Amino acid sequence: MAPVKWGDHPDPVTEPKHQIRALHTDATVTVYQAYSPEIGLAAARDGRFPAVWQRDRMTWIKPSFLWMMYRCGWGTKEGQEHVLAVEIAREGFEWALRHSCLSHYERGLHTDRNTWRRQLKRAPARVQWDPERDLHLQPLPHRTLQLGLADEAAHLYADEWIVSITDVTALARLVHARVQGGELDAAQQLLPPERPYPVSDEVLAHLYR
Repeated sequence: MAPVKWGDHPDPVTEPKHQIRALHTDATVTVYQAYSPEIGLAAARDGRFPAVWQRDRMTWIKPSFLWMMYRCGWGTKEGQEHVLAVEIAREGFEWALRHSCLSHYERGLHTDRNTWRRQLKRAPARVQWDPERDLHLQPLPHRTLQLGLADEAAHLYADEWIVSITDVTALARLVHARVQGGELDAAQQLLPPERPYPVSDEVLAHLYR
């Protein structure tokens, strides 16, 4: 297999509807979040979240760089001015997937609504599949993963799974500038190389149908 180069991305026309795509190594997977300077600068400096970061609230992590750009407006929205690339252990990421519940009821996947509600209430993680985004942040036909971490999962994420935290706000602004200037090929080459994440069907079977 040829090595994946920075900027390599799959063809959105042929992508399966549900698939995790991410920047990953044999041991880690990179997810994105955006925070205020108070949290973002401290986290990138120290490689961990500061005390003000609340472990008792649900936190959403996103493997898709462009979906994060859609969510934070390229790092321009208030309270989301610093975009962080958080490299976490694959073991932790997959633990969260195994212990997650789909955030909405899906007929044919869940036994009934009451069973789903009970599962959702107990689960330390939840999954949403949202439309992937292109360079103009317009929706694509296939979906990208959002993983919400609460309770035990949020504590494990903050205290055990994190390998590194990098402030990628400058990258976000550079890609945005290229898009605004109509330099789409140049913008594409700057994107993190997100590839299909190798996870078994068994791990994801309860998260889509």
